Amino acid sequence: MYDDAWYNTFAPTPPSQGERAPASPKHRRRESLLKQPHESSQADPGQVEGIADIVEEPEQSSGPPEATVARRAKSYSDFYDAATAQLRRDARSGKEPRTAASSAKDVKTELDLRHWYKGIDRQLQDAGNEEYLLYRDSLHQSGAHLDLLLDSASSTLDLLSSLSESFKLVDAQTTAFRAQCHELLSEQRRFQTLADDIGKNLQFYNYLEPISRRLNAPGAGQFVRGKDFSEMLSNLDSCVEYMQAHPKHLESETYRSRYRLLLTRGLTLIRVHFVTSLREIAAEVTRRIADRQLNDTTMSALLYAKFRVGAGELKQVGREIQKRAVAPTDGESGGEAEYQSLMNELHQNYSATRGKLVIPLVRKKIGEIAMAPSTAKELVPFARTSLAHVRGVCSDEFELWSEWFDGEDGMYDFLDSVCEPLYDHLRPRIIHEISLPKLCELCTLIQTRYMRDQDEEAEVVETSQLDFSSLVQPALEDAQTRIVFRAQAILRDEIENFRPKADDLDYPACNRRIDLTNTKQSTAATSGRKGGGAAPATPLPKTPIVVDEDADTMDARDGRWDFDREATFEGWYPTLRKAIWLLSKIYRLVNSTVFDDLAHEIVHRTTISLQDASSQISSKASAVDGQLFLIKHLLILKTQIVAFDIEFVTPQIAFDFSSVTNTFWELRERGGLFNPSNLMRFMGGGLLPRVVENMLDAKAELDGRLRTVINEFTNTLAARTTTAISASSSSKRGFQGGAAVKAVREAAEKDVPLLRRKLDEYLDDARTKETLVGAVQDQVVQNYEHFYRKHAVYGKANGRASRPKGKGREDEVWDLDTFAEWTAGVYGVGREGMREGADESRSRSISLSRSGSA
Repeated sequence: MYDDAWYNTFAPTPPSQGERAPASPKHRRRESLLKQPHESSQADPGQVEGIADIVEEPEQSSGPPEATVARRAKSYSDFYDAATAQLRRDARSGKEPRTAASSAKDVKTELDLRHWYKGIDRQLQDAGNEEYLLYRDSLHQSGAHLDLLLDSASSTLDLLSSLSESFKLVDAQTTAFRAQCHELLSEQRRFQTLADDIGKNLQFYNYLEPISRRLNAPGAGQFVRGKDFSEMLSNLDSCVEYMQAHPKHLESETYRSRYRLLLTRGLTLIRVHFVTSLREIAAEVTRRIADRQLNDTTMSALLYAKFRVGAGELKQVGREIQKRAVAPTDGESGGEAEYQSLMNELHQNYSATRGKLVIPLVRKKIGEIAMAPSTAKELVPFARTSLAHVRGVCSDEFELWSEWFDGEDGMYDFLDSVCEPLYDHLRPRIIHEISLPKLCELCTLIQTRYMRDQDEEAEVVETSQLDFSSLVQPALEDAQTRIVFRAQAILRDEIENFRPKADDLDYPACNRRIDLTNTKQSTAATSGRKGGGAAPATPLPKTPIVVDEDADTMDARDGRWDFDREATFEGWYPTLRKAIWLLSKIYRLVNSTVFDDLAHEIVHRTTISLQDASSQISSKASAVDGQLFLIKHLLILKTQIVAFDIEFVTPQIAFDFSSVTNTFWELRERGGLFNPSNLMRFMGGGLLPRVVENMLDAKAELDGRLRTVINEFTNTLAARTTTAISASSSSKRGFQGGAAVKAVREAAEKDVPLLRRKLDEYLDDARTKETLVGAVQDQVVQNYEHFYRKHAVYGKANGRASRPKGKGREDEVWDLDTFAEWTAGVYGVGREGMREGADESRSRSISLSRSGSA
């Protein structure tokens, strides 16, 4: 634990080899008794020699080291190092350990020996306890050192306590100082913000004087093209908005009005500059045109290239007005309305300037087109050429407008003025044109080339493209109005007021002529071939046909159905043909609502015309001929109007006051206008207005009339066949039922061939003919059933038993089933239709094989 010097204090170190013994006669102390060999415990007096004098080295102090100013130990190891270092210093200082016993040379007697021995023994004990003693001394030294540390720690703690109190005081003072600094910084920021706000608010008031001086200075218009002018207008907008947002500020209303005046002043300078520049360009172009004669190419380059030079700069200037020409959101008027008026003035000045240059050229070109030989008298060629020219001019003006302005406000008004020369020539020609086909061709030209499709109307039109349809719309409306007027005139003159000729009502002779013509054509077509049937060469088409009365004879043969139109329409009544032709012409050329009303009127008047013709034919020929004539033409009309998509039209109910006017006029003439008795007498005779239905739905009216005439036809033929068993005949005295039934059978056998021959004269469709024959048969059976039931009742009343079912004798009354079976065999419904259908299919296949169609 400690250095070995503490154990070697009593044992002298033997001299090393090479070292000489000290010259001193004194001898050193021998080894310790503990290190001596074990010998006999008895003393050998003879061997006892004199004890040499012991030269003791200076005794090293075993106590604590002397106090020094060395640093205090921080730990036990540090204390150990300090103690060891002190012992080493003592050893180097030459101190020898103290020797309690006397030197050996002082032993002379046994008592001295004993004392010496006790001294040696005590030294040995001290040497054996030296470590413990040293440890004890170390503990004493450590205790003293620790006491010193405690004192030092106590003084340090006292110092720290005083420092802590001082720190707390400094901290409190620092916190208070920091709070004061924060308050000062907050005040500084608040004052800075307030100063900034005041500066921002003041800047909207400070703009007034410099802007006023700048806008009211002489030559202020020269600054319009500068970038700072646009910035100045933006500042004025900001000032006006600020004054509107802070109406509670002092004099905000005054400043707002003054800023508005300055803004109006600035925009007025823009308008003046714009108009001046525009007039300068127009004056230069006019001067160059007047100086020399220019061709069309040079004229176009001069009119458009010159105006494109400064268009971009003036467009940018004009945007300043356009940005402010917006509708007010707060419902106020004033400045915004004035700004819009400034923008309108720009448009008007531009339109007037361009109109002075372009419109005379357009009028001159339209005049040249109108005087050209190819377009002088023809409506459609003139319209085609003039519309193409005007469209090109409008397209060029549209592109030039987009280079001067943003948007289309005012542009189409200008383009309408450009189109005025066209309307001045086209409108009179449309009004004086009486040919409906030419008017329809003009309307078709405009609709197909210049109008948008109805499917595209719902889509947004691109602003980068010219909407020429809106410009040509007036011409289209003029053409459509004229078409409707001419259609009504044709309806009135050629359908409603039609007066048929003798040939038009020469039925059934007219049918025979048509059959003879068809037979000749069929014979010529099928000559030299076997199986040539007698089917007509041009059967009635089963689909609607567009009639073209102006078609050439070369185009009279329609390739879609491979039939001759002239031959097919030859048997049509003139009013029917005119009605189908009229509907086919105006279809899709006028508004759908107008077409529906007009189509219903045409169908209604045509039906009335056919009824009148049927009545005249019935009076001249027979009732059956009149009825078949009406059935044939109503079926044709019903088939044809399917193609025109005529919508349902509700009846037009109106009040007719003509009777009221006539009654009052009659009372006034008689002098009893105010006589109550006269008023009561005429109350039921026309004093009240009548409710009049002008027209039913065309399809419903046509179907109803067709059903009526078919019923009349079947009733007429059935009544003629069953005349012998009619109510008037059966009620006569001496009536014989069997003979009457026999007469009915004979009449039926005689009338059926005549019926079929008559149907063949008027109708071509086998199914229609079989349907009519079946309807006549059903009506004959119904008449017979009525007679049979009445006859059976009469027989039971007279005690006559009814005969059993089954076919009886020829002179007896047959039962109902037997008669129905017999009529089915006589009328042969279905057999003739199948035979005619086969012949028709055969003839159609022959014609198709000749034409080369599959």
